[in-house]
Amino acid sequence: MQISFQTDVGKKRNSNQDYVAVFKNQAAITLAILADGMGGHQAGDVASKMAVEGIGAKWQETAIDSPEKACSWFVTAIQAANDAVYELGQEKPELQGMGTTIVCVAVFAEEFALAHVGDSRMYLVRDHEITQLTEDHSLVNELVRSGEISQEMAAVHPRRNVLTRSVGMPGLVEVDIASHFYKDGDYLLLASDGLTNMLTDDVIKWIIDEPISLNEKVQKLISGANDAGGADNITVLLIEIGGTAHD
Repeated sequence: MQISFQTDVGKKRNSNQDYVAVFKNQAAITLAILADGMGGHQAGDVASKMAVEGIGAKWQETAIDSPEKACSWFVTAIQAANDAVYELGQEKPELQGMGTTIVCVAVFAEEFALAHVGDSRMYLVRDHEITQLTEDHSLVNELVRSGEISQEMAAVHPRRNVLTRSVGMPGLVEVDIASHFYKDGDYLLLASDGLTNMLTDDVIKWIIDEPISLNEKVQKLISGANDAGGADNITVLLIEIGGTAHD
């Protein structure tokens, strides 16, 4: 398994509110986490880093060795991150209302477990096909699912950035969890909406399928989003199954 990741401020933002990191637990299981923060001033930066580092630190203390255990753990860990982000926002007026998306994946011997809240996405690229494994927790996706608007209308909807779920809200946060088998040659992609709002799934797939290194694939995805306008922070984490071990 090989991992590459990169984050970029994009062309329109003054700061980068995305955060991405990789952690290993006591059973040597890798957990990759990506977050896209929101909030005025620097509040989004605080929320995304706090959530990722908080979940990651907890993961490092575990010896979880199965996707079933990981899925259960994700719900508890993301709830703890939610509470911590919300409470800090209540304590500091300049951080009030901050929040973040979360998407994370833990890779085991034959399967991977994933969890997410918000509109940061996970994709599987297998045999030249791309599949979105997460469902956006957003207003426009609810409208698409109900048949009120089309996918094409959703892409330009004035409220396309409004989330229906995020980390940093009062009370319980609903976490989507799943596990899937993988095979050699698969690619697992975590991405903030700064990538997926700029590039179509087909373009993302074409770049990942190119015969270039994993780092070059990640760089090309970032560059492609910037070339398309770079309207938001862009963060990409790409895992190649069956690649050279990542240290």
